[in-house]
Amino acid sequence: MPIKIPNDLPARRILAEEGVAVISEFDAVRQDIRPLRIALLNLMPDKIRTETQIARVVGSTPLQVEMTLLNTGSYKSRNVPERHLIDFYRTWDEVRHEKFDGLIVTGAPIETLPFEEVDYWDELTAIFDWARTHVFRGFHLCWGAQAALYHYHGVPKHQLEHKMFGIFRHHIVNHGSSLLRGFNDEFSIPVSRHTEVRREDIPDKPGLRILAESPEAGLCLLEDLEHRALYMFNHLEYDADTLKREYERDVATGADIQIPKNYFPDDDPSRQPGNQWRAYAHLLFWNWIHEIYEHTPFDISKIGEPGETPLDRTGS
Repeated sequence: MPIKIPNDLPARRILAEEGVAVISEFDAVRQDIRPLRIALLNLMPDKIRTETQIARVVGSTPLQVEMTLLNTGSYKSRNVPERHLIDFYRTWDEVRHEKFDGLIVTGAPIETLPFEEVDYWDELTAIFDWARTHVFRGFHLCWGAQAALYHYHGVPKHQLEHKMFGIFRHHIVNHGSSLLRGFNDEFSIPVSRHTEVRREDIPDKPGLRILAESPEAGLCLLEDLEHRALYMFNHLEYDADTLKREYERDVATGADIQIPKNYFPDDDPSRQPGNQWRAYAHLLFWNWIHEIYEHTPFDISKIGEPGETPLDRTGS
């Protein structure tokens, strides 16, 4: 089944050219099924590129997914045409009465700021609290993962001496997790961050478990059964050239930036990097979507009602 996104969204043409199944809004309403409702809270400045990356991996599953694009109401992005926000995005205040099978929260280029100094922090924490009763599963990426973990469990982030930047080998810690079904024991993931969450700061709680990490890049993937959330501190959704564009941007601004590790062939920035992680991006998002499909109430209004309990996968 395809992903349902607005007919005129720029991502639609890109995904169709890549062979991702995209369904029109007209055709979607004719199908006698309930699509999974996935909201994307897009905190990145380049919203068009980010929404395309997320739609690509969400749309690769065999289930019909309806993606709703969300933007903060307390802070308006200055890096995307206002017409794009008006045409395709809704604020959380406009959807707070609705329920969703999944919520994806992206990273944001503000990771060196204390959480409480972020312009939209109060709104974001309200969204995290709202998600506990209005969203069946959460998927938080990079700074979004750090922010949710800090809000839910008080876990701090730590400033790194140098940016963790490049492609790093990770290994599975919990082989029994169905979220990592199909993964090799080791796999490569793009990393691009100035801060980190440390293993020793993770509370010793039965429902909070590390799924994957790297000896060099640290924690990667963490599952939170109590809050029905998945925290990914890195970027499986990245395009092959995303780190290249970040590197060239930093060089142009005179930033103190190192060549991303294990990325350019022979560490030569003039050579085109390859994508070593695409299959794992599709696997992880497919596994997450499949878990939602298996357990979410058919009547979406039942999400968050008494008796609708947190994940119970202590044996998986």
